[in-house]
Amino acid sequence: MQDIPLSGLFALLFLLLLLSACFSSSETGLMALNRYRLRHLAKNKKNHGAVKASKLLEKPDRLIGLILLGNNFVNILASSIATIIALRIGGEGAIAIGAGLLTLVVLIFSEVAPKTVAALYPEKIAFPAALIYYPLLKLLYPIVWVVNILANGVLRIAGVKMDAESNVNLSAEELRTVVNEAGALIPKRHQSMLLSILDLEKVTVEDIMVPRNEINGIDLNDDWHEIIEVLTHSQHTRLPVYRDDINQIKGFIHIRNVLNLLAQKRFNMENLEEMIREPYFVPEATPLNTQLLNFQRQERRIGLVVDEYGDIEGLVTLEDILEEIVGEFTTDPATSIKDIHPQQDGSFLVDGSANIREINRLMKWNLPTKGPKTFNGLILEHLENIPEPGTSMLVNGYPIEIVQINGSIVKTARISPALRKKK
Repeated sequence: MQDIPLSGLFALLFLLLLLSACFSSSETGLMALNRYRLRHLAKNKKNHGAVKASKLLEKPDRLIGLILLGNNFVNILASSIATIIALRIGGEGAIAIGAGLLTLVVLIFSEVAPKTVAALYPEKIAFPAALIYYPLLKLLYPIVWVVNILANGVLRIAGVKMDAESNVNLSAEELRTVVNEAGALIPKRHQSMLLSILDLEKVTVEDIMVPRNEINGIDLNDDWHEIIEVLTHSQHTRLPVYRDDINQIKGFIHIRNVLNLLAQKRFNMENLEEMIREPYFVPEATPLNTQLLNFQRQERRIGLVVDEYGDIEGLVTLEDILEEIVGEFTTDPATSIKDIHPQQDGSFLVDGSANIREINRLMKWNLPTKGPKTFNGLILEHLENIPEPGTSMLVNGYPIEIVQINGSIVKTARISPALRKKK
């Protein structure tokens, strides 16, 4: 060292500080990589840096050992060079000053600045570094292995379990955050659909079913002409068939098969009973994501919702579940639900039998969905008695006025979302 000129020592110190910056930035860049994007790039195998980075991160302890081995060696050597320079320039009294200046330079130019850049642009730093670290790790593997053995031994003494795998899988809520923060990468419409898919497990068939009293079907005990009238004017492709009561269900019939026989004038009660397909029952507490798969496995599109006693509570279709994902298939929200009637003053007359979830989805409202399923049930639960026409209340910030009562139920109520008070 005594034979090396002062200018050479400064050049060597500069080179060591530059290497320290490279080690620091590459460490941050590799650890800051988006693991899911990295997997995607590595699968394509077009980006060699991504492939090498993915392999290095499979054993992060070895990678960190390699980087720290190089970084510490460079920093210690730089400290030794700085000490020699200080001795040559100012003697022993300048060693402390040289150490302070070196600390400041290392902190700014070899740590903070390069790590900040790497955190902002991890791929630009990490992928080129991975191309160097991958062969370097193979070359220095014996040294890195010894370092890791000693480090892992210290951690075991401290009670740290080395066989515990880090959980890199996203939970549903974490995935929801990823979708929400995707910004322009995912169109708003697609974001809404993805979030709706995540919500399927929180919603049961009971929340979206057609209530029992609104089920349209065929009563085999009706007059034949009435049965024909129902079949020819039905707006549905599949109808339940029963005797006297929906609980005496026989099955379902497909209207398309009926129309073929009607056109040939060969349709009769015997043909009708032969076409009936056995019913498919769905427990009311079944989550929508489960029921969607059940429909697929059973090759069904419609099912009857039953309670714990086996009584039929309603009807659910595949279309109902799909609408929870993609939204209503009609284009005008104000007219796509028969239970909501827009008024000139901006308010809406809502039938008491309207489903709250359907109202919220179509009108973009935020009425409470925990508890009663219908608008009438929500009002009665809130008031805890049968109200009189003209009674007003505030539910979740929405002003609601009772318009019409039919016996013990609210037939119609007015809701004014424009006057909603934010909670």
